[in-house]
Amino acid sequence: VPLQIITALVMALLLNQRLRGVPFYRAVYYIPTLLGGSIAIAVLWRKLFERDGLVNSFLSIFGFTDLPSWITNPNFALGTLILLSVWQFGSSMVIFLAGLKQIPQEFYDAASVDGANRFQQFYAITIPLLSPVILFNLVIQMIGAFQAFTQAYVIGGGGGGVLNSTLFYTLHMYIQGWAYHEMGYASAMAWVLLIIIGGLTAIVFRSS
Repeated sequence: VPLQIITALVMALLLNQRLRGVPFYRAVYYIPTLLGGSIAIAVLWRKLFERDGLVNSFLSIFGFTDLPSWITNPNFALGTLILLSVWQFGSSMVIFLAGLKQIPQEFYDAASVDGANRFQQFYAITIPLLSPVILFNLVIQMIGAFQAFTQAYVIGGGGGGVLNSTLFYTLHMYIQGWAYHEMGYASAMAWVLLIIIGGLTAIVFRSS
């Protein structure tokens, strides 16, 4: 979640500039959000990070040999799913862009007259005025992280991966309920998840 928020904020700052073709880049960077949760993308991601996948083929050009299968190695499997999640930063980016548009340009002009550089303007103007949007994105992405299922299920081969390295909460709940038929345990997990998501949603409404 923090990596996705940071990536979305950086891209929003870049796309908030008056550059040629910015609307096109905004659309391109939003596309992964529309596709990232699909089974097709999860299968593609699995193929990319297999031992003989495109990622290892690319790294071998630079002399790297004996590369692992990233999705079956417990040390790297979770990292591949994190990378897939960060790749889907489009929705957060659009919300950040909307927040940046609401900051009056006069604040930056006044700061420039006072001698503030870009970093000082970002720290003293952008971050404070964008803090409600940052909180909103943070809570929304946390809710999405608790609901992560499809990617872990497909890339992990229907289970929690090697040594349960990709055993997310919802995947564990699914396995308990539909594989082990522990419906009571799975139901209790679902209620806990409902309470967590309800609490996070309340934070959003309280801050809005």
